Amino acid sequence: MRKVGGGRNFGWGKQMEWAGKQALRAAFGGGHYGTVASHTARWRKFCEWTREQGVRDARDVSSSELAQFAEHLSQQAGKALSNGYAKNQLTSVNVVLESLRGDRALWVRPSDYIGQRSSVRTDAPVGLDRDRFQPVIERLVAQGKERVVAVALLCREFGLRRKEASLLDLRLASHQAGQLGRINVVVGTKGGRGRSVDRWVPATDAGRHAIQFAERVAEGNANLVPASRNLAQWLTYVSKHWSRSANPLNGGSLRDLRAAYACDRYTQLTKAPAPVIAGQRIANTAVDQAARQVLSQELGHRRSTVLVSYIGSSR
Repeated sequence: MRKVGGGRNFGWGKQMEWAGKQALRAAFGGGHYGTVASHTARWRKFCEWTREQGVRDARDVSSSELAQFAEHLSQQAGKALSNGYAKNQLTSVNVVLESLRGDRALWVRPSDYIGQRSSVRTDAPVGLDRDRFQPVIERLVAQGKERVVAVALLCREFGLRRKEASLLDLRLASHQAGQLGRINVVVGTKGGRGRSVDRWVPATDAGRHAIQFAERVAEGNANLVPASRNLAQWLTYVSKHWSRSANPLNGGSLRDLRAAYACDRYTQLTKAPAPVIAGQRIANTAVDQAARQVLSQELGHRRSTVLVSYIGSSR
């Protein structure tokens, strides 16, 4: 239901932050929870900034305020903020203002203020060499953090995101891996795509061992999220303890493990090393593009162009 035009914050609520969240929920039809949460978090920062400028009602936000905020971010980009985050911040403000107003009368192009960035990966992922991150695994096991290890292994062997690995139905995955040689990732997927799109990922011997380890440390539970924590708490816990152990040993991030899976899989599909490893594309264009299509499906992306951040350039 549209509420544009009536009262404070275009009728969405008395508080600017709350109103933006409600407008987002309506714009996304009550779904896309992760997307709404990300936009809301960035919108909150904009609301904090506008309060400092004396603006507490979205109806009072003008192109001047928006441009000033963009300039404020541009001064922080590359220093306190990465260019990517600064651009995402502006994009979220655009999206929320459009949801509140019902038009694009207030809209700023992030690239007009924030420097260009390259998303093409140029360094081979650390996790490509399993021996390289084995000390991280051993350290976490010694600390009793086996569930964190299980999440990391699932990320490495199946290219899963942290949330997907945490919520994977281990019993079903074990059955699928054993009987079908692949698993279907349907829970915890980005944008909830798993509810409508199958995402089959092949199960190697290392992948089956990762599932078996996860089943063992889950102690009979369907997934790796412990009963003592909610999902948000668990995901924070996983990231904190992995980074604490991985950073001193250069073991790579959890996303780095996902990129390692992509590089391995690319080699399986093309019989050539990933461009980020070889320093250039070795496979011919048709084979390279076909592999990227397969990988985009297995990693849960809609566009194969995203693969440059995992395996390097296609040029």
